[in-house]
Amino acid sequence: MVILTVKFTLFLHISYIRIMSEDSVYHLDLIVDYLTNSIRQISNGETFETEVVPASKEDIKQTSKKEGWHFSWRTEFNQDDRTVYKLVKTNEPKTIQGLLSLSDTEGFVYVHLAESAPINFGPKKQHEGVGGNLFAYACKRSWDQGNEGFVSFQSKTQLIAHYEKILGAVHNGGHNMIIYPREALFLIKQYFKV
Repeated sequence: MVILTVKFTLFLHISYIRIMSEDSVYHLDLIVDYLTNSIRQISNGETFETEVVPASKEDIKQTSKKEGWHFSWRTEFNQDDRTVYKLVKTNEPKTIQGLLSLSDTEGFVYVHLAESAPINFGPKKQHEGVGGNLFAYACKRSWDQGNEGFVSFQSKTQLIAHYEKILGAVHNGGHNMIIYPREALFLIKQYFKV
């Protein structure tokens, strides 16, 4: 296990330097409210089947700051080294519940950015479980790519302890966070039928 950790850390730093320019580093500030088995409507506790699929150019047109989104998803969508995914209810595929930007790198998946839709944050949010669902997808993608569920991301300083507690992520110095295989498998089983 120690050899794997050292190997992964090496991949993390090499890949981070290779794929990230200074002006494209985001420190995630997505609050993972609850780990549900899907997304759950706050008003009545009803859960909904979800899926994560690549976002289209038309989807991204709905994600402006004017519409309540915090990040420039159009800029993120146009980056060549990553793919933007949308979380949707299977019965409402046009309504975005959350967005996730990922890069498949050697040995792990890197989360550039994740955000709940404006309808799912703040005092009037409609659903909980969006953040956990997005991270579970990143872990599943890593697992499916043969990377044992390894996921890395940059956290805002004030959320490091939150991600450690809720996701089981490990703080790897600076703002670096890693989700290791055991925790990844827990998240995958929580949100996906495996």
